[in-house]
Amino acid sequence: MKNQNWKKYYPFKDNFLNINGHQLHYVDEGQGHPVIMLHGNPTWSFFYRNVILGLKENYRCIVPDHIGCGLSDKPQDFEYTLENHIANVIKLIEHLEIENFSLVVHDWGGAIGMGVATAMPERVKSMTLMNTAAFKSQDIPFRIGLCKLPLIGAPMVRAFNAFAWPATFMAVEKKLDQDIKSGYLYPYNNYKNRIATAQFVQDIPLHEGHRSWSKLDSIEKGLKDVKCPKLFIWGAKDFCFNMNFLARWKDFYPDEKYIVYNDAGHYVLEDERENCVKEIGDFFNEYSQSY
Repeated sequence: MKNQNWKKYYPFKDNFLNINGHQLHYVDEGQGHPVIMLHGNPTWSFFYRNVILGLKENYRCIVPDHIGCGLSDKPQDFEYTLENHIANVIKLIEHLEIENFSLVVHDWGGAIGMGVATAMPERVKSMTLMNTAAFKSQDIPFRIGLCKLPLIGAPMVRAFNAFAWPATFMAVEKKLDQDIKSGYLYPYNNYKNRIATAQFVQDIPLHEGHRSWSKLDSIEKGLKDVKCPKLFIWGAKDFCFNMNFLARWKDFYPDEKYIVYNDAGHYVLEDERENCVKEIGDFFNEYSQSY
């Protein structure tokens, strides 16, 4: 039997929303001001487990698994595009009848979250951004570029787990506990279940003709309208969202708070777990009066 010990680190009730026949899984824990946390690729809501546990006494933590990820359905015929992922989050917000909320985003969650924020900027009260982007860039690591190659990229990711599995040691500077590693890999245990892992890579827009280029371009143009307080938390040793991306964020938002952990990688919440949870909690508490 495969390792199920990861479940002790993820003691949350399962919730589901039917979106066009597909079940979107989400965590909904705690009470108070809603905080929506959006994961990237190849993680899932498990990535935010410690933040949920740290915030849920004072905040309502809502953490979806994007369609194709985590405990959500993994349809083989869904269009795994940036626009559709954004639309699904908005549908969840509407379903839960949430008026005002804060966002915590990482990796692809940044583009998805900023897609939500630029669509309804007056409703977003704060944002926490970790090793992510929501603007056009040609900066793609060689190892991710390989997974994007025509003909061989998707089969590499789906047949050989050439994305989620390497991330468990390439995205961290501190070795993951075996149970934690098994938690990250649990949803992506066969060819069919890795559909979104492969599609997220294919959806990285590097040229104007790409299906998600115009959506990302519109999000980038709308960044100026997202005026809420922002906290940036960055792992400096991230091979993907490197320090060049953080510098670009400073061009858009020069006056926000920036915290850099020099010895942390892409999974900054793993490498600097206690510090990150404290910083996020302190940031929310600082602006709690405006919530």
